[in-house]
Amino acid sequence: MPDIDIDFADRTQILDVIKHVPATIDGVKKHNTGIYVQEIPVNPLTGQSSIEYKTAEARGYFKIDFLNVSIYKDIKNEEHLNTLLSTEPLWDLLEQEEFTNLLFHVNGHGHILKTLKPKTIEELAACLAIIRPAKKHLLDKSWNDIFAEVWTKPTTDDYYFKKAHAVAYAMAIVVQMNLICERISYEYS
Repeated sequence: MPDIDIDFADRTQILDVIKHVPATIDGVKKHNTGIYVQEIPVNPLTGQSSIEYKTAEARGYFKIDFLNVSIYKDIKNEEHLNTLLSTEPLWDLLEQEEFTNLLFHVNGHGHILKTLKPKTIEELAACLAIIRPAKKHLLDKSWNDIFAEVWTKPTTDDYYFKKAHAVAYAMAIVVQMNLICERISYEYS
């Protein structure tokens, strides 16, 4: 089943206008981002899906993750986004925990970035994958060993990041890094 994530600056703007049912993790606890836009059994007390999302998928229901990605609020237009994407970030900043704690998806994982020292979007994407339990064992490996295994689907049920998600988030982190540097440069000019 495909896994679709859609990023929004403020997901409530769309959730307020579409009919949806929040997904659940265990049939009770609300999934952080998952929703169903189709008919699915609903818990009448919570208004959430009464079927855990993995079971729902096995039964043919289709969950979509609507994600809040606040960095989009600071992007002025498409040209600004393209400039932020095409600007080589200051990769060495990823070795400073004070800086990495400002970044989504990697905050709290500065030790991984400090160990691996990513210098490309692909390496940063691999770091995002290594943060997940299924690939954590790759932390002390060389980049060649990491890339030989990091995108292979695990044989366990441990959570992992698919390559498309990891690369997309790595690109967003680069945008965020460049936004932070842009803001600091503006403040000091």
